[in-house]
Amino acid sequence: MSHHGVGLRAVMRSVAFLAAGALAVPALAGCSSEDEAGRPLAGQDIAPAARDQVADGGTLRWAVDDIPETLNAYQADADAATNRIAQATLPAMFRLDAQGRPQRDADYLETAKVVESEPRQVVLYKLNQQAVWSDGREIGAADFAAQWRALSGKDSAYWTARNAGYDRIEKIERGASDLEVKVTFKRPYTDWRSLFSPLYPKSVMGTPDSFNDGARRKLKVTAGPFAVKKVDRAEDEISLTRNPRWWGRPAKLSEIDLMAVQRSKRAAALAAGKIDLADVDADTASRISVAGNGGASGAPSQGASPQTGSGRTAAKPLGSWARAHGSDEDASDEEVLARKKERKAIAKYERQQEALRGFEVRKSLEPAFTQLALNGSEGPLADERVRRAVARALDREALAQVVLKPLGLPAVPVGSHLALSGQAAYADNSGAIGGQDTAEAQALLADAGWVPGAPVKDKKKGEKAAGSEGRKSQDESEGGSDGAYIVGEDNKGHGDGEDKKDHDGGESGSRHLADGRQYGGEAHLKQGGAAGAYAPKGTAAPAPAPGPLAKDGKPLTLRFVLPSGAGSGSLRAVAERIGTMLERVGIRTDITKVSDSSYFKDHIASGQYDLALYSWPASAFPATDARPIYAKPVPAADGSLNVEQNYTRVGTDQVDQLFDRAAGTLDEDESRSLLRKADSRIWASAGSIPLYQRPQLTAARKDLANAGSFGFQTPVYQDMGFLKNGVKPSAAASGN
Repeated sequence: MSHHGVGLRAVMRSVAFLAAGALAVPALAGCSSEDEAGRPLAGQDIAPAARDQVADGGTLRWAVDDIPETLNAYQADADAATNRIAQATLPAMFRLDAQGRPQRDADYLETAKVVESEPRQVVLYKLNQQAVWSDGREIGAADFAAQWRALSGKDSAYWTARNAGYDRIEKIERGASDLEVKVTFKRPYTDWRSLFSPLYPKSVMGTPDSFNDGARRKLKVTAGPFAVKKVDRAEDEISLTRNPRWWGRPAKLSEIDLMAVQRSKRAAALAAGKIDLADVDADTASRISVAGNGGASGAPSQGASPQTGSGRTAAKPLGSWARAHGSDEDASDEEVLARKKERKAIAKYERQQEALRGFEVRKSLEPAFTQLALNGSEGPLADERVRRAVARALDREALAQVVLKPLGLPAVPVGSHLALSGQAAYADNSGAIGGQDTAEAQALLADAGWVPGAPVKDKKKGEKAAGSEGRKSQDESEGGSDGAYIVGEDNKGHGDGEDKKDHDGGESGSRHLADGRQYGGEAHLKQGGAAGAYAPKGTAAPAPAPGPLAKDGKPLTLRFVLPSGAGSGSLRAVAERIGTMLERVGIRTDITKVSDSSYFKDHIASGQYDLALYSWPASAFPATDARPIYAKPVPAADGSLNVEQNYTRVGTDQVDQLFDRAAGTLDEDESRSLLRKADSRIWASAGSIPLYQRPQLTAARKDLANAGSFGFQTPVYQDMGFLKNGVKPSAAASGN
C-alpha cells in the first residue's frame, strides 16, 4: 500500500471508510492509567476552521482512484469511493474519533447501550427524533430489521461481502416507541457497535433484487448531509448535493464532485484547476512544496525533461552545441527539434508550478500499516524457525525511516497487528519475537539445518545456481499504479513501470527515494566499508557475511515479489533494505517485479511468493475484523485450503480461540486483554511483521477548510468548505 490503498472492510465487511480507515463507543473511549494504547503518532491535518469562517456554497472537486462499481457498501466490489459516498449520505450509528475509537453519532443516535446481558445480550438504540430518510419516512426498526435479514447469512440470495456480527443477532423489535430499536443477540458480541454503520433504507435491504442490483448504480433514498445527485460513468464523476431534508448542521458546500483521476495525472489536474483535493504521492507532494516555498519554476535540474525525468544532462554540453551548430544538417535539425520540445516541456512544467502555489500538502499517517508477509505454506518459511530468523534480522526502525523520515513524519515501528497507537486495543507486543539480533537469527537458521558451505545440487545446464549472486532482481512484467497495496482495494494502473536493474551488488548499495536524495545501503550505516575503502584508524573491520546457506542440497533463497508500478518506489526501497539485512544472516532474496494488476490476485492471494509487502488498515473492532486475517487455514470440502484473508497461511488454534473469546465477552477490559494475548502469539509465529504506519499525503487548495489528511477521524462532510473572502487560512486555523 504512492501510499494509498484499501481498507480492511473492503474485503471483509465492505462497510466503513476504507482508504482512510474510518470505521466507526463511548465505553471504549476511556483509557485507564494502565492503558498501553498511547496517542496517535500523528494528528489529522485538515486546516480546521470554525463554521462561521466558512462560506456557504461552492463545489468541492475531490479526486478518487475510480468511480465505484457499486454504491452498496456491503457488496464485495465496494471500494474506498463507495464508502466515502456512504459516509456523506447515509446514517452511521458510530463513527471514529481522532484516536481511532468509535463514538456515537448524535445526528442519528441519542443513546445506545446494553440493557440486558443475561440470558441474552440486548442492545437498545434510541434514535434522534428528527432523523428521517430523504423520502420523508422516519428511520426506525424496519430499516434495522431489513439490514439484519440481508446480512445475517441465512438467505444466500443476498450477495453480501460478509456477515460478521449480524449472524449473532436473534431478533430485532420495535421498542417502547417508534424511536426505539431493540436488538437481541443469540450470544454475547463485544463489537455490537460495529453494526448498522452505514445503515441502508429497507427499500435497499428489503429484497435480494434491490440489494444485489438496486443500489449498485443509484441511491435514491438517503439520510445524510448530502444526497447522490448524479452518477456519470462516461465522465468518471459522481456528484453529491445538499440533502434538503437534512436535520443536522447544514452542509457548507453546495456540492461535492468525486472525480476519477489517475494518481500519475493529479499534479497536472491540480495545476489545471480541475480538482481541489487529492491524495498524492511523494513526488507530487514535493512539487507542491517546492512551488509553495517560492520555487516558482521548480524545473528539473541539469536540463532534465519533466516528461521523462531524464533527458539531456550537463555531461555533454559541448557535444550538444556542436550538433546544433555543426555542419551535419540532419544532426543539427534533430538537436534543434529536441531543444524546442524540451523548452516547451519546461515551460509547461513552470506554468504548472506557478499554479500549484495555490495548493499545500496536508500530511498525517493513515490508519493502516505496511507489513512484511512471510508465506508459511511451503518452502523454507514453512519452518517457524526460519520465519523467526527473518524477523530477528530486521531493523524495523531503519525500515520505517526509509519511508517516513524524508516526509517529516514519525518513523516509529508498529508494535501490533491488531491496532495502531492511540486505539484502545493497541499495545506493543513485538517483544514476543524480539528485536534485531544477527547472532540469534543465525542460530535459528542453524537450528533449522541451514548452514554455510553445504553442498548445493547442480542446476540444469545454462541455469545459474540460486543464490549464487546474492540478492537478484527480475521483472515478470511492467505495471502502472501508485503502489497502493492495502488489501481489498482494487489497485488499477496509475503510472508507468520503471527501469529494470539487477541488484546483486553494485547499485544495491544505494537507494533513490522520492525526494531525490540517495541513502546508502544498510551496510554503509555501520563501521567499516567495502574492500579498498579508506576508514579512520582503529575502525573495526566489517564482520564477514556468512556464505550461502543450504540444506539438503538446496540454497536458502526466498522469492520476494513486488509491484512494478512507478508509484511503488517506496515499497521497492524498503524491499532492497530488507534484502540487505537478510543477506547479513545468510538469506538470499530473489526480487521479482510483477505488474500491479496481478500483484495481489495472482501472487499474494494465490500464495505465489515467499516474501511480500502489503498493508492492512487498522480496525476499531479487531475482535471481528482482524480474525479472518490471522485465522488458521482449514481444508475445504473440495480439498483446497480455506485461508479467508490469511494470505501468509500461518495460524494457530490458540490464536483462533483468543479471538473467539475476545468477541464473545461484554467486559471490554477482558476483550482488550485477550486481543493483546492473541497479538503476542501472532508475533511469535512470525507470519507477518508489521513495519510502519503508512503516510497520508493530501494536496488541498489553501482556502479549503476542514478537509485533507484525516488520520483516524471520520470526515465531517457538512463542515467542509472554502474560507470566506478576507479570512486567511492561518487565521482560520488559530481561530477555530
